[in-house]
Amino acid sequence: MEGEKRLQLTDFLPTTKKECELRGWDELDIILFSGDAYVDHPSFGAAVIGRTLEAAGYRVAIVPQPDWHGDFRDFSKLGRPRLFFGIAPGCMDSMVNKYTAARRLRSEDAYSPNGRHDCRPEYPTIVYTQILKRLFPDVPVVLGGIEASMRRLTHYDYWQDSLRRCILCDSGADILIYGMGEKPIARIAEELEKGRHIATIKEIPQTVYLARKQDIMGGITADDIVLHSHAECLRDKRKQADNFRHIEEESNKMHAQRLLQEVDGRYAVVNPPYPPMTTQELDATFDLPYTRLPHPKYKGKRIPAFDMIKFSVNIHRGCFGGCAFCTISAHQGKFITCRSKENILREVKKVIAMPDFKGYLSDLGGPSANMYGMHGNNPKACERCKRPSCVHPKICANLNTDHSGLLDIYHAVDALPGIKKSFIGSGVRYDLLLHHSADEKTNQAARQYTRELICHHVSGRLKVAPEHTSDHVLQFMRKPSFRLFEEFKRIFDRINREENLHQQIIPYFISSHPACREEDMAELAVLTKQMDFHLEQVQDFTPTPMTVATEAWYTGYDPYTLQPIFSAKTPREKQAQRQFFFWYKPEERQAIERELRRIGRPDLIQRLYGANRRFAK
Repeated sequence: MEGEKRLQLTDFLPTTKKECELRGWDELDIILFSGDAYVDHPSFGAAVIGRTLEAAGYRVAIVPQPDWHGDFRDFSKLGRPRLFFGIAPGCMDSMVNKYTAARRLRSEDAYSPNGRHDCRPEYPTIVYTQILKRLFPDVPVVLGGIEASMRRLTHYDYWQDSLRRCILCDSGADILIYGMGEKPIARIAEELEKGRHIATIKEIPQTVYLARKQDIMGGITADDIVLHSHAECLRDKRKQADNFRHIEEESNKMHAQRLLQEVDGRYAVVNPPYPPMTTQELDATFDLPYTRLPHPKYKGKRIPAFDMIKFSVNIHRGCFGGCAFCTISAHQGKFITCRSKENILREVKKVIAMPDFKGYLSDLGGPSANMYGMHGNNPKACERCKRPSCVHPKICANLNTDHSGLLDIYHAVDALPGIKKSFIGSGVRYDLLLHHSADEKTNQAARQYTRELICHHVSGRLKVAPEHTSDHVLQFMRKPSFRLFEEFKRIFDRINREENLHQQIIPYFISSHPACREEDMAELAVLTKQMDFHLEQVQDFTPTPMTVATEAWYTGYDPYTLQPIFSAKTPREKQAQRQFFFWYKPEERQAIERELRRIGRPDLIQRLYGANRRFAK
């Protein structure tokens, strides 16, 4: 591309010895090993951490997707860093990235050149660290990224079908950063720069370290939460479920407590997180000198994840939805940090300047599209709160749900020369749009947002995620009642008629989620048929590390009530649920009729197929 030709190799963080020499460097302070291809863009974690450390004055290089076979030359080619190695295993958990819920290989690796599957190992956090410790046993290794973050304590691993220890144990790394890593990584570098040994660094927020009981900083105090040990969790699934409630609550508190868990004679010590970043701090992260492009080494190769976000802009961090199956609350937390309007506009102008930009922003969103600017009206109440969700079981009375600030962002972006249309590709929370606030201006802004979203920011198809139709399943998912989706669809259809638009609403659903039984899926089929949907955005529940739903799926208990909860687990049980998504396919009809008779709901055959039904033998 034209834009790439104008860039120099030195505009990217170096990835080879030659690129270091171009900068005049004969020694590096920090070397990052990334499981993803190196895309120098604020949506890619390794780039964010690398640029953050660079801005703090360190000489940083990235080794993307090193070859972990043979002589390990990729791990030694840049030599020994002065301070530490950092492991950034990827924007997704490596196993989620590689395998489907049925444990089948995905069609492509979205974060690798040309979607190749052979560019990273399974569990790169463990593989990369073990190699580095073999080659450079005295150099500190710092873990970060989603894979380490969500495996920071005892966790269930779906792909190995086993309960795994804190990933520090299996990797041999020295310290782990969980959540968004700019603040802790800069602080670790600063302390090592002072000459401290990595084993003495135990006070930094949002980090995890291993220590013998007598070496825990400050000792175990009454303010600490001591979780059931790893050994106890192996023996008793109920104790693993009980642990998770504390893990989730402390991830989402303004003033969290320290967590400790004994594992193999030592303790994993989880320091409380940093306070949410300020707008100024988040702006500074997005203002770092990203090229917004893949490294030139990938010229001519497609990186699917980059193609998806190339012309998108992320406007905030955090999500207060607290959905049971989602990792965001345990990683980014529930408190929203927004970028300033000026900062967002600066990034949009950079997108406009890209030579192949045609005027269409693919997404102006965040973890949830319409949480920008939302916060507690009374901050002191938020400081005492330990609810993992601000919208479940109902929207918190303290939550300011005003969409005015977001509308202002949309209007300012759409007014820029070079923007033809900005689409909202992130998920929209329709429960926030339909919420009746005590403040009429807030209600008016929600109505205005709904109309403008549908009229100006939809690319023909608006994707939303009701996830299910059954209220008791939705209750466990921490999602709103399906009645709200039905109300939103009526509004969507009405506005389309009024504006003479011909857009579709595309709902997203999950089968085999904890609390869901075959009868719930059969009723989902009936309800969505009545709404004239032929479902296409569907998936089986995938147990990913450290979510409420995963812990319930593995243990059989609701982590908050410790009451038993059903989950479909066997391939037969999962297929029995999934088939109801596709009731409209002739090849599925016989099996569906047979299943409805087996579960004692033949009445649903009539509702699905009408009077002209064919009974299965």
